[in-house]
Amino acid sequence: MAIARKRQVSLVDTKYYHCISRCVRRAFLCGEDHFTGQSYEHRRGWVEDKLLELAKVFWY
Repeated sequence: MAIARKRQVSLVDTKYYHCISRCVRRAFLCGEDHFTGQSYEHRRGWVEDKLLELAKVFWY
């Protein structure tokens, strides 16, 4: 039987688990792509700001 995600994931340790783990086609959301050497670190601040903004809207 499957276990509910909220019982599997510690939000204290991994606040953005679902968003970060769902990138497709080896796409990099943040950090450095080791295959191409291209850095996507400039996205980190924008992504965090957007997640915090959306959390205010969708918090239940």
